[in-house]
Amino acid sequence: MPDVMTLQRGAPIFGRLVVIGLGLIGGSFAKGLREKGLFAEVVGVDKDPESCRIAVETGVVDRCETELASACRGAEVIQLAVPILAMEKLLGQLAQLDLGNAVLTDVGSAKGNVVRAARLAFDQMPARFVPGHPIAGSEKSGVEAANASLFRRHKVILTPVENTDPAALAQVDQLWRALGADVEHMEVEHHDEVLAATSHLPHLLAFGLVDSLAKRSENLEIFRYAAGGFRDFTRIAGSDPVMWHDIFLANREAVLRILDVFRADLDALRAAVDAGDGHELLGVFTRARFAREHFSKILARRAYVDAMHNNDLIYLAQPGGQLSGRIRVPGDKSISHRSIMLGSLAEGTTEVEGFLEGEDALATLQSFRDMGVVIEGPHHGRVTIHGVGLNGLKPPPGPLYLGNSGTSMRLLSGLLAAQPFDTTLTGDASLSKRPMNRVAKPLREMGAVIETGPEGRPPLTIRGGQRLTGMSYEMPMASAQVKSCLLLAGLYAAGETSVTEPAPTRDHTERMLQGFGYPVKVDGNTATVESGHKLSACKIEVPADISSAAFFLVAASIAEGSELVLEHVGINPTRTGVIDILKLMGGDISLENQRVVGGEPVADIRVRAAKLKGIDIPEDLVPLAIDEFPVLFVAAACAEGRTVLRGAEELRVKESDRIQVMADGLQALGVKAEPTPDGIVIDGGPLGGGEVWSHGDHRIAMSFSVASLRASAPIRIHDCANVATSFPNFLGLAAQTGIRVAEEAQA
Repeated sequence: MPDVMTLQRGAPIFGRLVVIGLGLIGGSFAKGLREKGLFAEVVGVDKDPESCRIAVETGVVDRCETELASACRGAEVIQLAVPILAMEKLLGQLAQLDLGNAVLTDVGSAKGNVVRAARLAFDQMPARFVPGHPIAGSEKSGVEAANASLFRRHKVILTPVENTDPAALAQVDQLWRALGADVEHMEVEHHDEVLAATSHLPHLLAFGLVDSLAKRSENLEIFRYAAGGFRDFTRIAGSDPVMWHDIFLANREAVLRILDVFRADLDALRAAVDAGDGHELLGVFTRARFAREHFSKILARRAYVDAMHNNDLIYLAQPGGQLSGRIRVPGDKSISHRSIMLGSLAEGTTEVEGFLEGEDALATLQSFRDMGVVIEGPHHGRVTIHGVGLNGLKPPPGPLYLGNSGTSMRLLSGLLAAQPFDTTLTGDASLSKRPMNRVAKPLREMGAVIETGPEGRPPLTIRGGQRLTGMSYEMPMASAQVKSCLLLAGLYAAGETSVTEPAPTRDHTERMLQGFGYPVKVDGNTATVESGHKLSACKIEVPADISSAAFFLVAASIAEGSELVLEHVGINPTRTGVIDILKLMGGDISLENQRVVGGEPVADIRVRAAKLKGIDIPEDLVPLAIDEFPVLFVAAACAEGRTVLRGAEELRVKESDRIQVMADGLQALGVKAEPTPDGIVIDGGPLGGGEVWSHGDHRIAMSFSVASLRASAPIRIHDCANVATSFPNFLGLAAQTGIRVAEEAQA
């Protein structure tokens, strides 16, 4: 079959399209495909003569037929676009005709009813009948509102059954895609359940609420003082009553099931109001508000990527510049993650200040909301967590979606391995490529049951009800995420759990457990916990993230004449590798106003421009700067002489292969950069301009933004949309300090 997405308008590639029912949906389908020139002829069938006249005059169809038999004779595709309760009669009429090899499809919003009617009419489901449902519409109706672009960037759900002809399914799929639709395939029953919840129930509630209020004696006063929220919620009560009457009757089983669930939840809300249970009300309201925001972001990104096939946000970085001033970068991401996790499992209410409101940390926060934890905020970095205790989590309603956050997935796997319920952890395309056996393997040795995707990658399914046993684990590679995962599992495991790392890694988990009153024994490179204790709520102040500060530390070091102060930065000794390495390269960095806040050391960091020199990076510093190496590679490119990194194979399995991607980008700018299996060799020299690709890795994108300070021409950095994941307001702070980078204007 020709690919209609790649053909230009020219000779038709299909024969006759027949559209039965020339309303908004059928008319738009016909008009769109007629304008594409994909069919030799587009024929309309409608019982209303005026609709037929308008359809021909406005170019919706080539001609109209009043007789169904003559219209369908020799048709290649027949679209059924009649009201859903008229479908049974129409299918009965079609079953009496010789339809040849025609493909049948429809646009009804309840598929079970259509499939039952087709089986009744034809004695079995016709193999070349492809049920479909376009999720699109307009406040206008009728063929005069037909719009060839109506389905562009809208979902169309096809619901093939067991015996559906694959060729017919492919043809209907391609026709919708030719109209710009985002096509998905779904089982009939699942479609009807989903639509009952997302479309049919809201309409039923809106109709019912307006009718209930309109019957009250004070109805005029109610509607006179109705605010915007009432108008927004009840807008859909202005929909076509006859159409919705048909839909509710056609999909009544699924509607009744979802209505019963909602009625039980409504009864629980009523009971909370009656009992004055503010905690229950706060839980429902916070979960609802933030779930809406969380899933809207997920779906907006997916829709953009899937429908537009292009998520290339480009940064344009102008050459030169000098840094000055005082700034505070966002809160530490590692500590933000852990504050949510331990605060949720603590007894009492935990207050967090300085929480990083980036998408990774918000994914962790949403996961605990999904498991029944009441969390207020974040608002200007403030979060209030109403802890449920170590054994108070509830089963989530579905898979926990963690976006791009490897920290969330690896640490949560340890916490969830001992819960009494099953959990599935999923993420975006980038996270789905990341290795998870490094946590799954030792957790299985403790007694966990964990299923992974191919090659140990997400999704992870963690089976509940397992009894974990503590163990002594020597990590084959230094990883704070693996260490933290096992320590968190150790809170539930019988006996002691000890983790020994081959080199020091960030110790935020150990420090924060102690801050919550949970005993942790640290002896050299071994950390040990035992079960049987509890976490007690506390106050946490999250310091500024040294990983975020690193971009500005390097920027001010390489830009001549710069002097910059970074305020309230966490200087945990397991995280300061970037400072140590820059100092070894000749960096001018000093720590001021050092203090301890919430168990974490912090300081203001003053950095001045310096003439950097290449070095062999000590391998014992590698784990202490693992996330900062992309921007350290930029420092090496600006240094005099050769910089050599070894022992950093971990960089190849981050959000991207950071060794290869940085080498490719530096080479594109004229720098000699040779990747090795576990590191890179960089010879410092002049930087040119050009095109570099970040491969969706936020740290790569920000690193090349910093490189522009020493470039001789502009640098265009591709695929920068994920910067917001790790560093909200990076562009704003860059502009404030003197880095000339901004989103490229779209043509």
